[in-house]
Order: sequence, then structure tokens, then C-alpha cells
Amino acid sequence: MNFPFYIARRYLFSKKSTNAINVISGISVLGVAVATMALVVTLSVFNGFSDLVASFFTAFDPQLKIVPVEGKTAPADDPALMAIKALPEVDVATECVEDQALAVYGGRQTMVTVKGVDDNFDQLTHIREILYGEGTFELHAADLHYGILGIRLAEQLGTGVYYNEPLKIYAPRREGQLDMSDPADGFIEDELFSPNVVFEVMQSKYDLNYILTSIGFARRIFDQQGMLSSLELRLKPGCNFESAKEKVRQAAGDKYRVMDRYEQQDDTFRIMKIEKLIAYIFLTFILMVACFNIIGSLSMLIIDKKDDVVTLRNLGANDRQISQIFLFEGRMISAIGAVIGIMAGLLLCWLQQTYGIISLGSSEGAFVINAYPVSVHPTDVVIVFVTVLAVGFLSVWYPVRYTLGENKKSKK
Repeated sequence: MNFPFYIARRYLFSKKSTNAINVISGISVLGVAVATMALVVTLSVFNGFSDLVASFFTAFDPQLKIVPVEGKTAPADDPALMAIKALPEVDVATECVEDQALAVYGGRQTMVTVKGVDDNFDQLTHIREILYGEGTFELHAADLHYGILGIRLAEQLGTGVYYNEPLKIYAPRREGQLDMSDPADGFIEDELFSPNVVFEVMQSKYDLNYILTSIGFARRIFDQQGMLSSLELRLKPGCNFESAKEKVRQAAGDKYRVMDRYEQQDDTFRIMKIEKLIAYIFLTFILMVACFNIIGSLSMLIIDKKDDVVTLRNLGANDRQISQIFLFEGRMISAIGAVIGIMAGLLLCWLQQTYGIISLGSSEGAFVINAYPVSVHPTDVVIVFVTVLAVGFLSVWYPVRYTLGENKKSKK
């Protein structure tokens, strides 16, 4: 058996001559455990919110989205895009034209994002699952084009789920000179009619800004005949996603960028990752403060065991072995605190997942969910454990070296 570890284990669990040392050691373990538990729970809550946001996006965003690297649009008959559509892994391919326009209804106006899509958009996404109203998913009928508004956009324009009058859409002309005597001539005007439904993604980016309509309407009002701003794909069930994505990327070449759902919402998830990182850094600082208890505990233990140190030296123990005894002591305090903290954190996460102990608000239904979401990622647990051990190990090195050195000098 490792001699320093054996002595350190005896020191940790045996009763000291001064009872305060036992108390401080217990407080040290408790402090490390609480800080560790806070790290596990906080990171898991951030994971829960990230997974929740991702679940909202899946109802509207495609599995893969191909956009031009340069410019806003590309020819719909580009050979690279045609090759992508022909890939055996592709189940549904939808051409889209998306741009900014001005929407006017009943004296109210606002800037909107008009997204024109093919009729198979409901096969590409889960759009039907987030529609509200008496109508159904429909983009056009004969010469009439329908506009499905985000629910918050419908509130802002005052259209409601069903609007009696047509919704006027204005987009600037892409070619020609603006006639200052007739500014209205610089815009293309068209009308959208109500399909008796609105959609709700539960994300303001979509609900407050987007109008879904037919791709024919979007190409006409934005003067993008024969063009597309993105090609959106759904892969066949059972195919390997990463392998299929790589095939699409190879077919797209350097002219197009291929994005999965997370890459399509890169800004949102980057912000959430930064917030999670900042929370991790702040809680690590709290952990460092908690480790000061270990420093105090070790310093008092070294003073309490100074006679034992002399005895061990007389029995042949060298300075390195004696230092290792107290280093092992501090490391065991950190390790025990880390294990207890992780177990307590996982227990709290399970209780929150199962029973929703901590709610988001007093009014049920006021939020998308009633309780804080929690998602435990094994990699986070490993990172927390390594962090606690690293901080604990570093915190015990200096007091052991310094205190033993001072005791050695005083003996001389």
C-alpha cells in the first residue's frame, strides 16, 4: 500500500486532538460539495434551455439548408443544386425565396420577412403542427396567393387569424431609376389573402417577422424569376445524417454553404454557449473560495500533527513522503466533496425533471413550460469533476509546502 496515502487516510477519518480541525475538515468537504452541486445544476439548466430552444426550431427549420456563399440568390437550375436534389438520401427538396418587404393592413404597417416556399413545405417541416385557426396549410388557389402570418405579427398588424381585407405587400424594384415625382413607382405592390390560419414557433424571430407564402408570389414581388435564396432538404428516414450532410456538401462545392438546424440558428446557440461559459467561470471562482477552507484545514492539521511529523522523520520518512501525506489529505477532501456534490447535483436535476420543483412563474401557462428545464450531459459532469479536482489539488500545494517548510526551519 502507498505509505503517504495510508497515513493521509488515517488522518482524514481519525479524531484529531483539537475538535475544531474535524469541524473545519467537514466544512471543507461541504463547501466543495455545494460548489460542485451548483456547477452541475447550473450547467444542466443551461443545457435544458438549449434543448428546449432546439425543439422549437425543428417545427419550422429544415434538416439541411443550402444557401449561396456570395450574394443572396442563385439560379434554381444550377447543376450543383440539381445534383443535390438527385441524391438518394434526399427525401424532400423545397426551393425558397426570402427577403424583406413592407406589410400594410388597416392603416398599420411594419417590415416583414416574406418567405416563399414550394407546396411541399409541409412535407419538409412540421409546419402543420404549429398552425392555429380554422383553415389549413395552403399557399395559393388559382390566381390567389395566401399569406400565413406569425401569430405575433398578426397581433401587431391587427389582422387576427382571419383578415377580411387583403394584406398589401410592398417591395422595392430591383432595376430602373427611381422617379422622385412618383415615389410609389419605385415599389412593386401585391396582395396576400388569408388562409384562416397563423403559425406559432414560440420564437419572436419567426412569430413577429415572418409571412409564409407561395414561391411564385415571392419571386414576382422580389423580381427573382428562376432564382432561389435557399434550397431546403429533408433526408430519408434511417439514413446517416452526418454522412448525408457530407455528400450534400461535396455536391454543393465552394459556391454553397450547407447548414444543419444548429448552424441555421448559430447566433442563438452561440449566445447560449457564451452565457453557459460565463456561468461556469463564475461558479469556478466560488469553488476556489470554497477551497480556502481546505487550506485552513490542512494548515491546522499540519500544526496538530507536528509531533507525528518528527516521529515519521525519525522512522526514515523523507520530506517528499511527508509532503505527500498532507497533499493526499487535501486531495481526498476535494475528491470526496466532488463526488458528494455531483451525486447531490444529479439528484436535484432528477427531481426537477420528474416533479418540476422550481417553477418559472406563479401563473400556469404564462410561459412555454411551467418549470425550469434540465438536461444532464455526461461531458459536463466530467468537466465539473475534473475542474473540482484541479482547483482542489492546486489549492493544497502551497499551504503544504509553505507550512511544512516553516515547521522544518523552526525545528532547526
